[in-house]
Amino acid sequence: MSLVCLTDFQILAQQKLAKTTWDFIEGGADEEITRDDNITAFKRICLRPRYLRGVSEVDTRTTVQGEEISAPIGIAPTCFHCMTWPDGEMSTARAAQAANICYITSTYASCTLEDIVASAPRGLRWFQLYVQSDWELNKQIVQRAESLGFKALVITVDVPIVGKRRNDIRNELDLKRNLMLKSLQSSEEKNFKPDKQPSFINASFCWNHLSWFQSITQLPIILKGILTKEDAELAVKHKVQGIIVSNHGGRQLDEVPASINALMEVVTAVKGKIEVYMDGGVRTGNDVLKALALGAKCIFLGRPILWGLACKAAGRLVRSIGT
Repeated sequence: MSLVCLTDFQILAQQKLAKTTWDFIEGGADEEITRDDNITAFKRICLRPRYLRGVSEVDTRTTVQGEEISAPIGIAPTCFHCMTWPDGEMSTARAAQAANICYITSTYASCTLEDIVASAPRGLRWFQLYVQSDWELNKQIVQRAESLGFKALVITVDVPIVGKRRNDIRNELDLKRNLMLKSLQSSEEKNFKPDKQPSFINASFCWNHLSWFQSITQLPIILKGILTKEDAELAVKHKVQGIIVSNHGGRQLDEVPASINALMEVVTAVKGKIEVYMDGGVRTGNDVLKALALGAKCIFLGRPILWGLACKAAGRLVRSIGT
């Protein structure tokens, strides 16, 4: 089968993966309205083409937090990549390095941070944090990522509790049983204590805690999950360095705005003071163009990367969206 577009990867990945795995990757919260609207909202936006501009030479390079990447396309944090390919996040990191794009590694990666870094030592990596109830654990995770050369800390803010994903409930998928905090475990540590498990997500995490994170790391802090003007203004007030406009792929709170619909509101609110990125629903190069035109510095891909891994072609997938 020729893999020409992301839909081709999606079809082939579904054929290769077990139903429970596929349902976990593709599922959204409740009625999955936001998940689906993330995609359809892009199609309601029309391009206004301007011609006779001279496009014989095209340069897609840009920067994120001062680091150059080959195109304004990155890899969003998703967990458990080993569900779709044995090497998991190590393969993802290698693909990102080959494409010279940014890869945001999840707190719940299925490979150790050391193994991910070793697999792609020249790659640009950010680290995504689900804030845990154990603050000492948070400190250890963040400082470990920083010591390994991760270039930014991405804090997810839209998961005070896990969304109600009906297919996972039907499939009796127990996420807590499968969570092993690899971000704290070195591949060389034989004495890693299993009691240092995630206390799962901290439902008390709030704006005032951001200063604590700023006190323990020199990394730029980026908030993932902002959808409104009010929260964007608070992000600027609390001196973070970036925002990822996101609704968690429609996996958290259903019936919130599609990411592309929330983008302009957030961009307008920050007034150019910090960089704004987005994820959710991007499936074509036209979608990337629309997000950039509405003010995003870069877009990030979530589910499509897992499709690429399942097809053993994550690098080809990144290239396909850019053409």
